[in-house]
Amino acid sequence: MDVGIGLPNAIPGLDGRRLVDWAQSAERRGFSTLGTIDRLLYPNYESLIALATAAAVTERVRLMTDILLSPLRNNTPLLAKQAASVDNISGGRLVLGLAVGVRGDDYKASGVDFAARGRILDEQLAEMKRIWAGRPVDGLGGVGPEPLREGGPEIMIGGGVKAAYRRAAQYGSGWTMGGGTPDHMREGREALESAWAQEGRSGRPRASALTYFALGPNARENAQAYIHSYYGGMGEEVAGMIADSVATDEDTVAGYAQAFQDAGADELILFPCSTDVEQVELLAGAVGDRL
Repeated sequence: MDVGIGLPNAIPGLDGRRLVDWAQSAERRGFSTLGTIDRLLYPNYESLIALATAAAVTERVRLMTDILLSPLRNNTPLLAKQAASVDNISGGRLVLGLAVGVRGDDYKASGVDFAARGRILDEQLAEMKRIWAGRPVDGLGGVGPEPLREGGPEIMIGGGVKAAYRRAAQYGSGWTMGGGTPDHMREGREALESAWAQEGRSGRPRASALTYFALGPNARENAQAYIHSYYGGMGEEVAGMIADSVATDEDTVAGYAQAFQDAGADELILFPCSTDVEQVELLAGAVGDRL
């Protein structure tokens, strides 16, 4: 199982230089992927811009939106162009994780119908595939640049409902689980493989898991503060459950890695609760020879 690390793009107060240092440190320590988390009504860095920054200062590590709320970006040709641009800048390292999300406020602020977000994502996936194949938009012309990967950047679909697994099987290389337990991963992989077979896809779909970590001095305090800030709008009970699940010591990190591997995850991406670049070193030490 691969082990990736999240960029601190969604942690308030992040300095731009620290984002660069984080990306370089993560590549140097051998993490498989740099991931981003996406919101609109929050003081986070926009995901594709954050990954373009990371692309400019790295050479090997994959760059994944985990996930991007694509229905908020309701100019699909522009989104396809942005993704293809990052894919080219990075030398084909972009993994486009897409999902609809559950926060109605982000949609209201964007003027996008929250209830229609699933339909919008389906339409976007089909349109982006056409654009990346070189087909003109409404007979007006093509949208470049041409992606380095045939068919466009790799796509992973997030979400824990039947429609998400269907989208993954129709358009993607797999599914990403945006939080949850190893049991949820096991159930999700089974649903993914069932949808994969129904679509007549060959090979084995990829499954990725997301969890949070905070290590070193003040780990628990950092975890509680950040998680309650980010997830507080979903209710204190939900935020408290997520905060309590954060891995705040090396043994818990190692235990999570083994449990998600046993549950069928091909990759585990651990997202930070602090912008301190030392977190990269501490996590590398906790996962040890998995890198």
